[in-house]
Amino acid sequence: MPDDAAVARDAAEEESAFAHPAVPPDSTAAYGAHADQIVDFYAPRGAADRPAPLVVVLHGGAWRAPYDRLHVTPFADFLARRGFAVANIEYRKGRSANVAGGGIPAQGGPADAEGTDGRPIAGRWPETLDDVAAALDALPALVREALPMADPKRVVVTGHSAGAHLALWAAARHVLPEGSRWHRARPAPLRGVVALAPIADLRVADELDVCSGAVRQFLGVGAAGGGADVEALFEERLGHADPAALLPTGIATTVVQGRTDIVVPQAVAEAYADAAAKAGEVVGVTLLEEVGHFPLIDPAADACAVVAEEIAQLAF
Repeated sequence: MPDDAAVARDAAEEESAFAHPAVPPDSTAAYGAHADQIVDFYAPRGAADRPAPLVVVLHGGAWRAPYDRLHVTPFADFLARRGFAVANIEYRKGRSANVAGGGIPAQGGPADAEGTDGRPIAGRWPETLDDVAAALDALPALVREALPMADPKRVVVTGHSAGAHLALWAAARHVLPEGSRWHRARPAPLRGVVALAPIADLRVADELDVCSGAVRQFLGVGAAGGGADVEALFEERLGHADPAALLPTGIATTVVQGRTDIVVPQAVAEAYADAAAKAGEVVGVTLLEEVGHFPLIDPAADACAVVAEEIAQLAF
């Protein structure tokens, strides 16, 4: 368990990151009919006479409904002020009754709005992944309309925490089993992925109980120890949703991780990097001293400038 000083530091870092007012986008477009199936676009500030790299942002929040894209709009604006075109994607969160499809078993029956600890349920299986896949597939056409200055040949996907899981997963869809509903025949046309404090290895994150049971909730399975059927479903869904199981991708990937992160511990990022190495792929890992979970998306923090530089290394 983190000590009191670590908890206090994390709380202060979270307060700083969430203290910035939301920054309205330059435009918004829908990629589906649901209210959450939208993308906010931020044009690069200055240098409008030449194409700008596109950064796709996927917000975190443990895949839980109280957290939406608004809390990363200051981060999106920060990137736009660094000369990037930015697409900030929203997606469905929480959990609901689901429909089977694509060879993946459906979640059984309607779910409660909250978990047993009073927290909202994490994720909607399979809708959260449906939305991320649909958004990335629709993005080229939406960007041509909303951000004509964006360079389609220089696209980097980034995300924070649960959003970093989704970013890594989106870049790995061509590695999914061919029977998966989200399988792509070819790799996504990306320059790379910059994953910020990612929930990158779902098995390790589950063992560490990251975000209070969020992994199993996200996968739509019961709690650990729920019996052979539950564990079989957990293993099956890991094969469709766990970035650590979808390697190698052949897409340049950098992980940025704070060493003092008590929300998604460093061990999760290290497990993903180890899995990549075993699969024959090198993942860059940038470890930041005296940095926790939230400074990575806080424009007031030095760590956020490091993130922008990591993105630039892949984009330019």
